[in-house]
Amino acid sequence: MSRAELMGLLLSFAARLITGAQGHWQGCPPKAEQRIYFANHQSHFDWVLIWASLPRDLRAMTRPIAARDYWTSSPFKHWLTREVFNAVYVSRQRTDDEDPLEPLMEALRNGDSLVIFPEGTRGNRDDPAPFKAGLYHLAEAFPGVQLIPAWIDNVQRVMPKGEVVPVPILCSVTYGTPLQLQDGEDKRVFLDRARAAVMALRDTQAPMADEVTGQAS
Repeated sequence: MSRAELMGLLLSFAARLITGAQGHWQGCPPKAEQRIYFANHQSHFDWVLIWASLPRDLRAMTRPIAARDYWTSSPFKHWLTREVFNAVYVSRQRTDDEDPLEPLMEALRNGDSLVIFPEGTRGNRDDPAPFKAGLYHLAEAFPGVQLIPAWIDNVQRVMPKGEVVPVPILCSVTYGTPLQLQDGEDKRVFLDRARAAVMALRDTQAPMADEVTGQAS
């Protein structure tokens, strides 16, 4: 087992120990097929919670989006996101000669799944901020890739914005019904619909007996 694989197992164990990392699959099964998971964003711990809640075979094909300036600012953070999480780096500052979506497009062309946070920056509010246009452009360019809304619950209490030490709190990720961009659908209409799909998962009840639950390992 490589160092990166060992670190991945240790991080997965630690995340489940601290948070419970429960994945509730209410609208789709935990199936190893190409997807874009899009979720609310309140903490640096968001991606780790989603990653730990996924079954192991899904983790291998699912990549987070990481801000290049932050996650390559130290050798350890760079190694962790590159070797353990296989992150897709994006620039937060757009330049005239760089398309910030191109690294995501390339990953999708290679058959990877992605986890994105369409709000962009992390927030402290219960309601997600309006979604930015990236999700729309990805859905337009890759109509065959499933768009899976997800609601991350309680993670802001584990790793509040500005904090560096996690607090043990039971957390969960609820995965909803896949969305599709409709023919001719307006960009803002689609983004508002996608945001509403994420917010609707916040209000769902505890998983029912017949719900499919992915077991992370």
